[in-house]
Amino acid sequence: MRRTGTTRRGALTATGALAMGAVLAGCGGDGGTGGRGGTAHTGAQAAAVRADRTLRAAAARTGAGLLARYEAVGEAHPATAAGLAPLRAATEEHLKALSAGAGKKQSLSFVRMPPVADARTAVKELAAAERRAADAHAKALLTAGPELARLLASIAAASAAHAYLLTELAKETS
Repeated sequence: MRRTGTTRRGALTATGALAMGAVLAGCGGDGGTGGRGGTAHTGAQAAAVRADRTLRAAAARTGAGLLARYEAVGEAHPATAAGLAPLRAATEEHLKALSAGAGKKQSLSFVRMPPVADARTAVKELAAAERRAADAHAKALLTAGPELARLLASIAAASAAHAYLLTELAKETS
């Protein structure tokens, strides 16, 4: 004869189903429209956005300084202008990309670097500035958000390549 009442197995199954339903209902959240968790999450997001803006602004200042150096070397030594033109254009594009999300328009009024005696030394100093910029961008990407970190990594790699190309150009420059 079969028993028709509640069994231990049935009770455990029902209790497990109720517990699972309660857990799943608790995971839904309130969509950030209220409660403490939503406010803390929004505060953390705002802090991350502010940090990224600060990093972007610093990277844009570094790019503006590089662009100023390219301008100064090109003006002081016109023979190097053709070799510097593509690198200068790339640096200008990097500055535009960094300034796009900086919140405010980056000032492009450049501070002129002191005059350099010869073209070879000027190009070597420009290569050193590119290396410093690559290091600064690489250091900044460690604390940047994912999107900004990708941009900074790309710009750091380009700056390292520019440094190499400028070093080679310095060897060819008389």
